[in-house]
Amino acid sequence: MTTVTASRDAAGPASASSVPPRSRGRLDWRLRFAALSLIWGFSFLLIKVGTDGYAPFQVTLGRLVFGAAVLAAAMAVKRERLPRGPRTWGHLTVAAFLLNALPFSLFAYSELTIPSTLAGICNATSPLWGMALSMVALSEDRPTRVRVAGLGIGFIGVLTVLGAWQGFHGLDATGTAMALLASLSYPIGWIYVRRTLAGAGESHLSLTGAQLLLATVQLAVVTPLFTSVPTSFSLVPLLAIVALGALGTGLAVLLQYGLVAEVGPTTAQMVTYFIPVIATAAGVAVLGESLAWSTPVGAVIVLAGAALTQVRRSA
Repeated sequence: MTTVTASRDAAGPASASSVPPRSRGRLDWRLRFAALSLIWGFSFLLIKVGTDGYAPFQVTLGRLVFGAAVLAAAMAVKRERLPRGPRTWGHLTVAAFLLNALPFSLFAYSELTIPSTLAGICNATSPLWGMALSMVALSEDRPTRVRVAGLGIGFIGVLTVLGAWQGFHGLDATGTAMALLASLSYPIGWIYVRRTLAGAGESHLSLTGAQLLLATVQLAVVTPLFTSVPTSFSLVPLLAIVALGALGTGLAVLLQYGLVAEVGPTTAQMVTYFIPVIATAAGVAVLGESLAWSTPVGAVIVLAGAALTQVRRSA
């Protein structure tokens, strides 16, 4: 779900000039936070509906096209230009693959064989993967006992969700592995961005717009190689893809960008803990997906562990 603007510390600290003054006409940040949680929580349902009528790569391509269109419109309104310099574009190409093209495609493929509820819970493991990777890749991100404990608790939660004591009975291993790999791709992308694009002179909106454009180009090249043009266009799945792109990718990025600027990355990132709850509720209520007791219990354990991994040393 994430782009270069996923967190302020992912692309360098914000300067004072980059934080816009609070506007009287702007919705309260809590309402925008709730909207972002709902949009991203329902994204897994929309992916499931989209793959009912179209191939996973087609769902991802449509998502990126409509998401990039929203970002392009926002850039036009704010008169933002695309970044300059081959070095920046080279790094953004890698970021687009790790943060958009790869995870979006993996989630779409995973939901061919696993419920949207499980995909949403797998997405919540991103902070756990991020904690594990940061201990190796980021020398300044020192682990504490609390954060390491959170990592262990989180992965116990993952095993609970997957029903490890039953030998993972009834679980599609390939689909689940794809969803977990998608969630792993996000922190790899965050670390890459932090190492290569921190302190970039361009605005985050400009960088994110370019990133989505590059991800769209990547899928536009790959999709014809693995899919054929649909012989018919199912309306409901098509509308799901439009909503997934325009709302779940484009509008969500703009909402998150505003939240990070107004309340900071720590508060903005709390949306991660609401996504699996909403994804589970949507999958059960709308799609009628079954829910074993281990799924919500494991999800709570995962979220508790993920929250502990975000605890920092006091100054």
